[in-house]
Amino acid sequence: MTEVSSLTGRLLVATPALSDPNFDRAVVLLLDHDEDGSLGVVLNRPTPVGVGDVLEPWAALAGEPGVVFQGGPVSLDSALGVAVVPGEAREHEGASPAGGGAGAGPPPSSAMGDPVGWRRVHGAIGLVDLEAPPELMARVLGSLRIFAGYSGWGPGQLEKELAEGAWYVVESEPGDVSSPDPARLWRAVLRRQRSELAMVATYPDDPSLN
Repeated sequence: MTEVSSLTGRLLVATPALSDPNFDRAVVLLLDHDEDGSLGVVLNRPTPVGVGDVLEPWAALAGEPGVVFQGGPVSLDSALGVAVVPGEAREHEGASPAGGGAGAGPPPSSAMGDPVGWRRVHGAIGLVDLEAPPELMARVLGSLRIFAGYSGWGPGQLEKELAEGAWYVVESEPGDVSSPDPARLWRAVLRRQRSELAMVATYPDDPSLN
């Protein structure tokens, strides 16, 4: 698949016509999309489980609400960490902080210049190695979200759903990963679009009551 056709890093926003209850009003961040299939996480499905209950070392870095989110119906017993590393932190992580004393140096970085334990997916958004010590990234992470499970599509499956009108494809913003009000994310993402999609944000939850 060419770079132009890859949707990695973009959002899939469920259309009102999508009938799958797993994705009703879902906003999915695509973490990988190529000819072999697609993988993403639902950004607006918080669970009652606190991050500290399952991954205590990462709890202090998780954004509000500090709970685990259900990333999708696949592999619910596995965890994924998605985090934003602000551009300034990425650009200056190799420079010693002004006035920093002994032991105040920058966090370790990879050969590509990104923090160790964080792999860029798109722009400032990347995947976190949850096996790595949290302190390696504590000073550079702008936000962190922990997901149980993920959303997956086989080869050509997502393209078929797009052709059927199940999803809108829009650009992501770093703030989408850690929205403090996930219940409003579906409407918020649609409302910011400079197209007819902004009108879809007013679509009632139950059209039969309109």
